[in-house]
Amino acid sequence: MKRRLEIMDTTLRDGEQTSGVSFSASEKLTLAKLLLGELKVDRIEVASARVSDGELEAVQQITDWAATQNHLDNIEVLTFVDGGVSLQWMQKAGAKSQNLLTKGSLNHLEHQLKKTPKQHFSEIAEIFESAQSKGIINNIYLEDWSNGMRNSKEYVFEFLDFLSTQPVKRVLLPDTLGILTHTETFDYLAEIIKKYPDLHIDFHGHNDYDLGVANIMEAVKAGCHGLHLTVNGMGERAGNAPMASAIAVINDFLPQVKININEKALFKVSKLVSAFTGISIPSNKPIVGDNVFTQTAGIHADGDSKKNLYFSDLMPERFGRKRKYALGKMSGKANIQKNLQELGLTLNNEELKKVTARIIELGDKKERVTKDDLPFIISDVLDTDTHKQKVFVKSYVLTHAKGLMPSTTLSVEIEGKMHEANAQGDGQYDAFMNALKKVYESKKIELPKLVDYAVRIPPGSTSDALCETVITWESNGTEFTSRGLDSDQTVSAIKATEKMLNMI
Repeated sequence: MKRRLEIMDTTLRDGEQTSGVSFSASEKLTLAKLLLGELKVDRIEVASARVSDGELEAVQQITDWAATQNHLDNIEVLTFVDGGVSLQWMQKAGAKSQNLLTKGSLNHLEHQLKKTPKQHFSEIAEIFESAQSKGIINNIYLEDWSNGMRNSKEYVFEFLDFLSTQPVKRVLLPDTLGILTHTETFDYLAEIIKKYPDLHIDFHGHNDYDLGVANIMEAVKAGCHGLHLTVNGMGERAGNAPMASAIAVINDFLPQVKININEKALFKVSKLVSAFTGISIPSNKPIVGDNVFTQTAGIHADGDSKKNLYFSDLMPERFGRKRKYALGKMSGKANIQKNLQELGLTLNNEELKKVTARIIELGDKKERVTKDDLPFIISDVLDTDTHKQKVFVKSYVLTHAKGLMPSTTLSVEIEGKMHEANAQGDGQYDAFMNALKKVYESKKIELPKLVDYAVRIPPGSTSDALCETVITWESNGTEFTSRGLDSDQTVSAIKATEKMLNMI
């Protein structure tokens, strides 16, 4: 029989302790609906009591909604040992579950509260009794519990002995400062769960040593009954154990437990939290990062085409995502073929070589190329071959300085002969054209008249790698167009002009 494991999300409370983060009431309500209704977490901790009027309004909106969805018992609020003031706040807010913050280490108790264990326990008992009379569910945090286990274990067990006699539903054990190793997490929790089999134990991990997920694994192995997680690992300092990574680890490596989480909603919730907080998700963040399902090396794309050699259990479809194949200087033909297949395009080997060379060239310039750029790159590369090239713009120097007219010096090869010219203009491209006109005037050839000049990102492109310039020319009453594609706007215009020179 698999053990049922509760997942409590504390993004709206502990995650809000991230520096610079504050959710509005409407944002909290939106996320609460998504977390419980779509992601399917078991409980959510939504606020700290007594913080502000805005926090009260947010919790009221959440509890009003939760009451209509049979979720009211799943809405939790952090409360304090304050003689019942927090409980009054909860009643105004309409909340039914308190997570009472108490001292889980003797160091905190003696130096912050300056009280004895007996005094602390007596005050907690009064709050529990009052909460019970008001129909409020009692959960309790033992703040700094991990240091308590390291340095004052007798006090922790004295506390747990006391809690065994109290009307408490869950005991919440936080690694408040993120100090635990995975072995300590297992040993401490296993000892407590064995000694107090009737207590429901939650583990609340922080990520200061980047051990949050490892400690989550060991907490589950030790037999804990619930975990506290945050979306994107939001939280104070280095944050809390991250939701997406923890869920994937539980599903793939901990078969002894079952959870209700809908994996396909993880990415959507992650993006929404990022949008609300303004804190971007690192592109390499497991499960939800932009690049984590992207193959870059050509050999990997080739392997995926040959019995999925570079696949693992972390399939992107599990999380409502798709595998991508990056385009850049590491791209091989296999990467490009994968992207062409998605677009429904086919190229012969010779065409594929030319397109690959162009993409590698852009990658060397540190430009980001996307799948949406491919049709334009193909068009540009293959269009170059539709006219036998007799004119080559070999080199040019473009200058633009404040207070001086832009100027261009160019070298152009026409049917095997080199020509050079220099000119000024109203802009860099105008100076280029004036220099070019000097060359063609020496050959007694009149250039077509420029009718229209349009610069844009290629339609449908989602990157800034390419700039498309389309120029309309008029010669002897006939209009025609040429186009250039490059990462630089002026260079793309020069390429379009070079094509025109070959067309005439």
